Amino acid sequence: MENLYLIKIGEISLKKGNRAKFEKQLRFNIKKKLNSSSRITIQRGRFFLESNEKDIENIRYALSTTPGLVGFSRAVKVNKDISEIKKAALVFAEELASRHQGGSFKIESRRADKGFEFSSYQISSLVGEYLLEKIPSLHVDVHKPDWIISIELRDLAYIYGARDKGAGGLPVGSAAKGMLLLSGGIDSPVAGYLMAKRGVKMDAVYFHAYPYTSDEALEKVKKLAQKISPYLSGVSLFVVPFTDFQLLLKEKAREEEITLLMRAGMVKIAEIISKKRGNICLITGESLSQVASQTVESIRYTGSETDLPVFRPLIGMDKEDIIKIAKNIETYDTSILPFEDCCTIFSPKHPQVKPELEKLKNSFLRLNGEDLLEEAAEKAERFYFKP
Repeated sequence: MENLYLIKIGEISLKKGNRAKFEKQLRFNIKKKLNSSSRITIQRGRFFLESNEKDIENIRYALSTTPGLVGFSRAVKVNKDISEIKKAALVFAEELASRHQGGSFKIESRRADKGFEFSSYQISSLVGEYLLEKIPSLHVDVHKPDWIISIELRDLAYIYGARDKGAGGLPVGSAAKGMLLLSGGIDSPVAGYLMAKRGVKMDAVYFHAYPYTSDEALEKVKKLAQKISPYLSGVSLFVVPFTDFQLLLKEKAREEEITLLMRAGMVKIAEIISKKRGNICLITGESLSQVASQTVESIRYTGSETDLPVFRPLIGMDKEDIIKIAKNIETYDTSILPFEDCCTIFSPKHPQVKPELEKLKNSFLRLNGEDLLEEAAEKAERFYFKP
């Protein structure tokens, strides 16, 4: 194997009796993104990935987009011999010193093998002295170093340098399955990403009102599904023909109720598809009071039209915080493309913001739209995006 990575897990380490289940899921999710020759071993809270993939950036991308791990580092393993450890550390030091134009450094050692002849402090001191001798421009700073080299004594000695950040959270698939209501906006892809970090495996559903919404709007949502797919460990997108139900609303509903009744129709369709797919929750990008359909009263109503729990991970988040995450997962630039979805096209000028629950539920019943909703769910077209 040419490439070795040390992978650090976070929250999984707190799982005690269930830990093996979470570790197995994380291992599966990582290997799903890499070639079949990749091998992952687990040792006391560390994953070690060995792969002969030539594209190192692909390995890094796979690891950085897999929830369940908090960080990873390119590593080398050598015999538990202090001279070999020094030489391996020097390779990393030369690379890091070049990147930082010398700078300050620190050696962090962890001796899991208590039978090794040197203590953790002694290992750090001996390796640090060796690096100072070989690279005179360096100096030690144990409090705020420019870079760190880590050494772990296990079955072998593992040496690694700079750490790349992982997504954190829990492995996708370690919790239940859900359905993400995916629009073309900024919020819903972020909601899907955050729920993936809590272990939820997801399908996604998009409501397409052709010809009132364009093919460009549909392609935009497909691109968003593709963008978040690595974090979701792959995702099936169901594109629902929604035009007939929206025309029914236009014909029968009070104008000020259209937005909320439309949301209710979406929830109903998502529920229908979910029950066929084994999904037991819905996920939306709603953020409290961001728009008229997201007041407390409005959310209470739309959530009442399903017996599935509705998770809203953005509910208390500031818009700027949501945008920051969207940029980090690279969905923001796609989300702001000027192709409107069906919610925008059919929105009334003055939507209700404090609906009466029973009154709106009765309005929904009077539509007699159950057959249209069932038919729309049945006609949904499925697209799959690999992780």
